[in-house]
Amino acid sequence: MTQTAYEQAVMLIDKANSEDPNVEIANGKALPKELLYGQRMSDMLNRYKGDADHVMQLAVRGQHIQRWQSPRSDYPMNRQGYHKWRSDLYIFHGNKVAAIMTQVGFAEEAIQRAKNAVAKVAIKSNPDAQLLEDVASLVFIEHYMLGFAEKHPEYSEEKWISIIQKTWRKMSEQAHAFVLAGKITLPNELTPVILKAVSP
Repeated sequence: MTQTAYEQAVMLIDKANSEDPNVEIANGKALPKELLYGQRMSDMLNRYKGDADHVMQLAVRGQHIQRWQSPRSDYPMNRQGYHKWRSDLYIFHGNKVAAIMTQVGFAEEAIQRAKNAVAKVAIKSNPDAQLLEDVASLVFIEHYMLGFAEKHPEYSEEKWISIIQKTWRKMSEQAHAFVLAGKITLPNELTPVILKAVSP
């Protein structure tokens, strides 16, 4: 695919995410939450797998595209409601990315690949879906785990170890090695418990 089509797709994903009414502060600047998330995902992909092709770059950039349009509050506030929300989101985001790629002229095979990666289709056997899962987990650890911890001061160390190990299990051996080699910035306050959770 031409660089132009790829650039157009990135621009359209970012334009869609710029509409997010939720704002997050990063480096003293207020940014739409999902726009910032997409930028952080792209940055991590570049650091983790710099040779990823345009299809995966778009899948990673658009993983949370317009997430605010499908709020958690629209679903029952129980475990089943949470899982239904998550599985519906995968399809919602996959369709949004596919529509943008179609609009700019990507081939059907490329569109389907990106859609399957974002929708986490056959994650155990689909290297694209696993790559996206790795990047999302790395971004969560580096940028969002501390904020999540601050919202749950009641969680014990045992509970935190369980949460971290759950994230760790989603990641590939390559992603594990990336973390343990110090390639991401661990939140200082959580570093001891993270290392305790992932030690053999």
